[in-house]
Amino acid sequence: MKKILLSLLFFCTIQTLLSQEKLGQPFFTGSANLTFAVNEHYTLDPDDGETFLIPSAIFFRMGFGCEIKKRVAISVNGGFDYHWNYAVSAFPTYVSLKYNITEDEGDNFFSEVSYGKMWRPSSNYPNGNYYRIGLGTQVAGAERWNTIVRLDFHRKGIIGFENNRLDSVSLGIGFSFF
Repeated sequence: MKKILLSLLFFCTIQTLLSQEKLGQPFFTGSANLTFAVNEHYTLDPDDGETFLIPSAIFFRMGFGCEIKKRVAISVNGGFDYHWNYAVSAFPTYVSLKYNITEDEGDNFFSEVSYGKMWRPSSNYPNGNYYRIGLGTQVAGAERWNTIVRLDFHRKGIIGFENNRLDSVSLGIGFSFF
């Protein structure tokens, strides 16, 4: 994983320094995602006070990257995940590839895939792999700040769970700074 991260950083630096036409630019990004689960106590009775979906996990992410072309960006990210239903904490580190599907005056709709390693602070579960795929929109803001809203599917390889993985879908809000 260290070799991949160093190679990616080296590639982005060389590409930026040697390119005659400055197509890409570096950026910094961050987000917070919330995962929902179906409430086990929910009934069809509207007077019971129970909601159909309840929050089950929160994810925090930070990263930096390089926009290679107007539609393609590569980033290196890290974060913290906490699933309180299972009392599971994890620190994913991963590389992402983002592709802008549409672009209109600084606003864009994108897809993003990620792959990396998930580190576990507890010895209850071993370290595992981390995968993510998602869709989102980036809205141009004042000066160089942009707002991001995203929907992601996360897969964490954790031995001991059903099929040795923990899957979740999350809704997130974040920012990017160019």
